[in-house]
This record gives sequence, C-alpha cells and structure tokens, in this order.
Amino acid sequence: MKTMQERLKDLAKREQKILQMGGAERVQKQHDKGKLTARERIALLFDQGTFREIDMLVKHRCVNFGMQNVDIPADGVITGHGLVNGRPLFAFAQDFTSRGGSLGEKHALKIAKIMDLALKAGVPFVGMNDSGGARVEEGVDSLFGYGNIFFRNSRASGVIPQISLIMGPCAGGAVYSPAMTDYVFMVKHTSYMFITGPEVIKSVTGEVTNFEDLGGAMAHNTKSGNAHFACEDDVDTIAQLKTLLSYLPNNNMEDPPIVKNSDNPHRLCPELDHIVPDNPKAGYDMKDVIKSIVDEGTYFEPHEYYATNVITSFARLNGRVIGIIASQPLVLAGCLDIDASDKASRFVRFCDSFNIPLVTFVDVPGYLPGTEQEWGGIIRHGAKLLWCYSEATVPKLTVVTRKNYGGSYIAMSSQHLGADMVFSWPNAEIAVMGAQGAANIISSYRKEIKEATNPDEKRAEKIAEYEEAFNNPYKAAERGYVDAVIRPSETRMRLVDSLEIMLSKSESMPPKKHGNIPL
Repeated sequence: MKTMQERLKDLAKREQKILQMGGAERVQKQHDKGKLTARERIALLFDQGTFREIDMLVKHRCVNFGMQNVDIPADGVITGHGLVNGRPLFAFAQDFTSRGGSLGEKHALKIAKIMDLALKAGVPFVGMNDSGGARVEEGVDSLFGYGNIFFRNSRASGVIPQISLIMGPCAGGAVYSPAMTDYVFMVKHTSYMFITGPEVIKSVTGEVTNFEDLGGAMAHNTKSGNAHFACEDDVDTIAQLKTLLSYLPNNNMEDPPIVKNSDNPHRLCPELDHIVPDNPKAGYDMKDVIKSIVDEGTYFEPHEYYATNVITSFARLNGRVIGIIASQPLVLAGCLDIDASDKASRFVRFCDSFNIPLVTFVDVPGYLPGTEQEWGGIIRHGAKLLWCYSEATVPKLTVVTRKNYGGSYIAMSSQHLGADMVFSWPNAEIAVMGAQGAANIISSYRKEIKEATNPDEKRAEKIAEYEEAFNNPYKAAERGYVDAVIRPSETRMRLVDSLEIMLSKSESMPPKKHGNIPL
C-alpha cells in the first residue's frame, strides 16, 4: 500500500502534467498569435491566489478513431471560481493548446457544472471562448454538450449576469452560447465568430470573404451587433470585463454596488445651458451632455460602434449605478431605426433584470423613413422598445433635451410607458410632428396657404404659428405629461434627487408565465 507521501507525489505529478497544458510548443504557438493561454487568462482575471479550479482531473471517455490513446489535459477547458476585485465569480477558459480547445462530452459537462453552481450561488458567470469547435471524434456527444450549455444559458438569463469573451475562434454551434449571454467581448484581429466559415460560403454561394471581414471583432461590433465590445488584446479585454462587472450586481435579487462618490450630487452643469444649438437642424454630441451630468469618470458604453444613432451606457449618479439610453443627434439626427430599437430594447431589458435604474435622454425627430426600414420590420422592431420600457419596473427617469415627436416621443420612455419622472429643457419641441410637416397636413393651414396671394410667405407664417403654439414643452407640461421644465444646468441635481426618492419604488406585474414580446 502506498504511503501518504507517495500519494502526494503522485497527485503533484498529475497536476504538473495538466498545468503544462498542450506542451511548450503549442503554448509558444498561442503566444506567437498574440494570445494568452487559458491559464494566463484565468490568472489575469482573478485576484491573486483566489482562483480554485474544479474538475482539473476530468478526462474524456471517447474511444472512436483511436481517441482512447489521446490525452487532453483538463479535457481542454479550465473551470472554477474565485474573486475579482473582491467579488465572487465563476468562469471557464477553453485551452486552445489542448486539442484546439475542442468541445466534447466531458468538456461541456465541466462548463455545465460551474454554470449550475453559479446559478445556485447567485454569482456572475464568465466564459472565455477559444475553441476549434465540436470534437468531431465524439460525434453526437459533442452536440449533447452544446445543448446542455444552451439550456443553462436560458435558465440563468435574468438571474445572474452571463458574459462571454471571444478570445480566439468560435464557429458553428459554439457561437450560440455567447449569443445567449448578456454581453460579448471580442479581441481585434485574434477572435472571430461565424456559423459557416469563408470556405463553406465560397463553395455554396461563390462569395469570397475572409475570417476578419466575415466574423472579426469590428464586423460584429459595427454590422451584426452580435458583440458589444471590441478590445485591443487579451489584457485589454479582461480589463474592460472587470470594469463591466463593477457596474453589475451578483444576481437579480441584489442591487448594483454603490461606490463612494466625491462628485457633488448637486453640482450645476452651466455648460449645458449653451450646448444645444439655436438652429434646430444643427447637431451636438449627446455624449457631452451625459458625461457632464453623471459622476465624473463613470461613463462605460456597450455597443459603442453599433446603431450609433442611439447610445447605451452604464454610469453612476451620486455613486449609484444607472443605465442610460440616449438619442445621438450627430447620427441620423437621432432617428430611431431597426438596429437602434433592438439595441435600446436589449439594454432596457438587461437593466430591468438586474435592478439598474434607467435614465433616458431624448432628442428624437421620429422613426427613420424608407422602404428598407418598413420592409425590414421597423413596426415590429420599434414595438420592442415600447414593450421593454412598459415592462421595466425599475425607476425610470427621462430628460427631453430638444426634439420629441410622434411615435418616437412615446417610445423613448414617455410617461405613458411608465416613466416615473419626465423633465424637459425649455427649448424642447414635444409635438405630434415638426412644424414643416404640420403645415402640409393640417387642413386649415393648407387651405390658407392655397388661397394666399403669396403662398410661400403664408406657409412660413403658419410654420411659425405652429412652432409658437406647439413646438415647446409647455403643452405637455400643462397636461402633466412633463413633470417639470428645468434649466439644463440643473439636470444633474434633479436626476440625483429623483433617483434617491424613487429607489424604494415597488411595482408588480400581472401574474403570467411570460409575455409574447414582438421578436
């Protein structure tokens, strides 16, 4: 019988072999591509000395195609838990140096196990994806593995934050799990996602493309919207992940972490009294408005490169986390379109799931017109935003900075969709439509213009008349649809006070399994 010392030596030998991953040559190849190894990523993510590995000794049991003679350290994935900036986290990191990080039955079950533990513990879950895809030798067992992960992604959604880091290849069925998580980070030039690769596309359709153009970080950040962050390298990716985690609660039963705030909550923002141009057709950067109002240095923007006519951002007011949705007048004049509606809707839903109050800044002239938008389903996509704001029960605050017309007025967190407090700047134009359109539609205006000696002069007169009567915030304020017309410089103060008073808000929904959102 072996002594304890012999058994300890045997354990150390087994561990040492696994810690070498795919061996020095394959580790060097990983580094040559500008990528960290799975264990280096784990070490960078977790606070020093806090990571505890689970299932290090797991092995595959495949005997097809001579696989019984193939050793895959840790079965190609490192799983475990630890602390990130003192807060708990479960994570996995696929090891590309070990059989290309391919996913087989046991590899998948390791991931599923820590997903189960994360859900039980109410702790965020992070996946670092770097895999050649399904382990073909294991056949349908690999598909069984993917299905197990997808099922858990769905069950955990809205209960714990789930975040995916694409740090290498992610193709075929492997892309669906990241798509089911809350946020996706990609690394420029070293990561990609697609269902079918360039060679398959060429053989089927004749279209010629490459990995980067088809599924690289910027392709998914600008075109598809499948990714939320485009990072410079592995180190930058993990740094940005830590920033995101700092804004999120551990689970849906907790509030986001409060940070001690040195920024005066009642600080005035005098620059905002002059930020909106007198010319209603001139643009301004809504990000300047947001950054002036929120706690200094707290602006953090997912989907920075996608549907840029709408801004989504995390920030803090008086140390408390908020989610911001804002029109961007510099892009498409701030119009809502299909992609912007999807982007904002997804963000609203995420914030509501995790008890993050919503602040909406509005300068929207309407929905983007055109056959492409109509045939692409702007009605359905626009309805998502109406749905999500109506469904959200967190505190909802709205600031109208300039234009706010028609259906888009309703959609951008109006009082009619449950906004708790709506503020307007005195230059705001809250109406069914702009004066130019009104002059074409209102029958009495049209009649007067048609019968006038100088139609152009009469039209200008009627436009001015409409603007004076309706293109202001006071009609809405008279009806109680705007709670206060405020000086722009006072916006931070009013939002901080409103947020503090509404933090105890309690609102319940009618009993139901779930609604049928217009997907």
